[in-house]
Amino acid sequence: MSKAKVLTFIQKYTMIIALVLVTAFFAIRTEGKLLLPQNITNIIAQNAYVFILATGMLCCILTGGNIDLSVGSVVCFVGTIGAVLMHNELNMWLAVLIMLVLGLLIGAWQAFWIAYVKVPPFITTLSGMLVFRGLSNVVLEGQTMSVTNEAFVRIFGGGANCYVPDFIGGQESPVNILCLVVGGIAAALFLFFTIRGNISKKRKGLEYEPLYKILIKGVVITAVIIFFAIQLSQYKGIPMALIWVALVIAIYSYITSKTTIGRHLYAVGGNEVATRLSGINTKKVYFFAYANMGLLAGLAGILTIARLTSAQPTYGQNYEMDAIGSCFIGGASAYGGVGTVPGVIIGALLMGVINIGMSIMGVDQNYQKVVKGLVLLAAVIFDVVSKKKNR
Repeated sequence: MSKAKVLTFIQKYTMIIALVLVTAFFAIRTEGKLLLPQNITNIIAQNAYVFILATGMLCCILTGGNIDLSVGSVVCFVGTIGAVLMHNELNMWLAVLIMLVLGLLIGAWQAFWIAYVKVPPFITTLSGMLVFRGLSNVVLEGQTMSVTNEAFVRIFGGGANCYVPDFIGGQESPVNILCLVVGGIAAALFLFFTIRGNISKKRKGLEYEPLYKILIKGVVITAVIIFFAIQLSQYKGIPMALIWVALVIAIYSYITSKTTIGRHLYAVGGNEVATRLSGINTKKVYFFAYANMGLLAGLAGILTIARLTSAQPTYGQNYEMDAIGSCFIGGASAYGGVGTVPGVIIGALLMGVINIGMSIMGVDQNYQKVVKGLVLLAAVIFDVVSKKKNR
């Protein structure tokens, strides 16, 4: 393989290589504790909100490097309203629906000012960050409100019993058979869609990957899926939080890569003026991005109060930074128009591995922030330098 091809390969898969190296580093430093089944489950459960918020944040960033600073406060406010409703014995599913609609309405409110009045996204969402954090304090009066609805907690991923029941192997099985079956199906589906997509590109005369690349990528990713399935099966199985995260990832991977609005997001970020002159309503694209961000913040609020079994005025602090950091670390461009949902998930996983790895090692919280800040800066520098070289 030529030097140019090696450099291209490294540039394309930089974050995957970084994730592997960082995971290996912490696995060695923690004497294998990082890869214990319970810790892998913790990475998923503790970072579920990051995966979901980062997916929505990607849509905002694609429009031109724009961000949403209000998501942490919206998570807190939506969770607060949901906790109050269930405390007053409102039907759980009705409360969930209200939380999702509330998140969507908040997103639409901010999207209106950004898309149609042209208020800069930074200012609009900064205002939202202050407003909804303040409203959370007002509603809760500075106190903590417990979430006691057991069905809600179990379905949306909080507590000790929030796992998909193993209806194949049963409770007496030493491993979770359902988890192994799902892992095998997921690996097979990945291989099927990867090969089918490549064949489709070849038939249409589009650029496609050589067979050896497909095989290498397929074997590596399949091995990773099977490894995680085996590890999870040795603890309690599939966390409910993983179901919600997987659902969001699947839906938004499809939206961003296969739909018209997805292509419009990339087009606006690539060149907004040219996109508008080509007849695309860029205002609707901005509106979609920020309204959608509000909806996903509502879902993250549901998962947050379910996992913590309570609502507090302090919940959601720095969530926006975790989401933004995951996007840029995962390959989203600071200029917009570049980024993928799988890349964002890799970025979120990298952040999660760093967090739990340093926690196991007993690293001070302040130093953890220093490390995450440097990782984020390195990712953005890499993006900027790459853009200059391409130009």
